[in-house]
Amino acid sequence: MTYRRWFVVGVAVALIGALIAAFTIFYGNFSPRGYVEDTFSRASTRDIGSNAVAYTSNKAPSEVSKQITDAWKPADQYVDGSGVYLRYDDDSVVILPLAVGSVILLEKMTTAYPRYHSVVGNSWGWGRGSTVRGGGPGSGK
Repeated sequence: MTYRRWFVVGVAVALIGALIAAFTIFYGNFSPRGYVEDTFSRASTRDIGSNAVAYTSNKAPSEVSKQITDAWKPADQYVDGSGVYLRYDDDSVVILPLAVGSVILLEKMTTAYPRYHSVVGNSWGWGRGSTVRGGGPGSGK
């Protein structure tokens, strides 16, 4: 094969790679937030202010939690009778029961931790990427 043919083959492979990359960027889920937005029905009437964006599912909280955690492993998880509380690096996903199904609340950790601290207490540990400050005197300064 001549150099010209190798060049043509190289350009063709590069174009195919670029097309695949573009497709995954525009249609892929690269975060738990993106997964929830693409998978569940938006329910703006159930939003909590401008911080917690609501989605719904006709499945029970435990089923929704399994579906989300199978796709995106949380840094921490807390489950009790009130719902399922998932902590990711920057976001929280809170799944609460409805009469039929669940409401899924997406919220940044900076506002979710203060909102749900009375429920999760210290169960949401602090991992990589956490933006919520905590600890004793002088920590985080």
